[in-house]
Amino acid sequence: MPDLDFSVVSAGAVTFAAAPLLSFKLGVRNENSAERIQSIALRCQIQIETTKRRYTTAEQAKLFELFGEPERWGRTLTSMLWTHTSTTVPPFEGETVVDLPVPCTFDFNVAATKYFAGLEDGVVPLNFMFSGTTFFDGPTGLLVEQISWDKEARFSLPVRVWHEMMNHYYPNTAWLCLRRDVFEQLRRYKMDNAIPTWEQVFDNIVPVAAKPKEEELTIEGSLPS
Repeated sequence: MPDLDFSVVSAGAVTFAAAPLLSFKLGVRNENSAERIQSIALRCQIQIETTKRRYTTAEQAKLFELFGEPERWGRTLTSMLWTHTSTTVPPFEGETVVDLPVPCTFDFNVAATKYFAGLEDGVVPLNFMFSGTTFFDGPTGLLVEQISWDKEARFSLPVRVWHEMMNHYYPNTAWLCLRRDVFEQLRRYKMDNAIPTWEQVFDNIVPVAAKPKEEELTIEGSLPS
């Protein structure tokens, strides 16, 4: 019976993908090196182990939306799910290395995006938890075995790898997802006031919104209700 161990060797951004994509080099080793593994339908859940790194004052401020005041982090700072992914391991004996693709998003409604974007340097401690199905040669032919739920691997992802990937796919830009009705209000405001770019729309609105609430706010034109 296969006794598999997993290790994450390295990570890097895939340069020419349709959307931001990280690729982790995954080492797979079978304790019985003479046993022929025909394939593995591998699934993986990746957790961010937020408690296993230190945070600068600037990072704590950026992560306020996720974890609140630093004084509360003893209760609020817990491991968080990043993503699920999968891959197919081709035939091998002994050990092999495969690519484990991890699609990424720059949507700031996603907690993992807020977390990565809030970090300035260092590493992100990750825990890879594996499951899936192993197909291997047995004495009577092809056999099937489920991967044990306790199979895990840890890896420290450099923060710069995530930032460099997003800078490659979205140079000097950020991606924001809005409710459709909110977008329509902004679009109408943009057209009614003949504003050429979306950046200028927010330049017009954000400084006003940042003023104290008790002040009477006026802007050229108005947002439709």
